[in-house]
Amino acid sequence: MSRLSHTDEQGKANMVDVGDKPMQHRTATASGFIELMEKTVGLIRENEMKKGDVLTVAEIAGIQAAKETCRLIPLCHPLQITKVEVKTNLTDNGVEVKSTIRCFGQTGVEMEALTAVSVALLTVYDMCKAVDKQMKIRDIYLVEKHKTDIRK
Repeated sequence: MSRLSHTDEQGKANMVDVGDKPMQHRTATASGFIELMEKTVGLIRENEMKKGDVLTVAEIAGIQAAKETCRLIPLCHPLQITKVEVKTNLTDNGVEVKSTIRCFGQTGVEMEALTAVSVALLTVYDMCKAVDKQMKIRDIYLVEKHKTDIRK
């Protein structure tokens, strides 16, 4: 069995040293969904939620979360993120959230993409909890990730 990279010789949690890895252009996209009652979808569509514009606030929350990932997930590295995109899509039965994160770095940005989606969905939940007791956050997953060498 190969040794886990996030543990030391004693099996203790350890932040991986990425210092010897090459700088690369890295991209990750994640997605997730929150199921809502039809009434809740209508309130969001008409921008009649008491807490305000649910979709815009969720997108901004996702952007903020991506930038704070290393402070939330203990073994994540701080990254020089170059782009955070969080998009919400209101459907007939809920809100889909998709995030794409880009950086030039020595480690990937999938945790930032997943964190952005998670916090955006939690924000929808928070803003709608007064009117919808049946919400379900589901299907949070990494859609894709890429790394490309930087040409000199």
